[in-house]
Amino acid sequence: MIAPDGKRRKTQCANAENVLRIIQSIPSPKAEPFKQWLARVGYERLEEIENPELSMEWMQALYEKKGYGS
Repeated sequence: MIAPDGKRRKTQCANAENVLRIIQSIPSPKAEPFKQWLARVGYERLEEIENPELSMEWMQALYEKKGYGS
């Protein structure tokens, strides 16, 4: 990979799927809240796929939570 100074550096990389699998395998209690958050977000995404109206409702709630008009 090219570093900010323009030189090429050897780097180990992972895509998003691999990073999530690494996080999933961490046996630390400190990682548990992040794992629970990932599970909740994944579940919500599956619900959106099953029922697209849910994503519209969530977006409207977020829009109103930010203080914009309805």
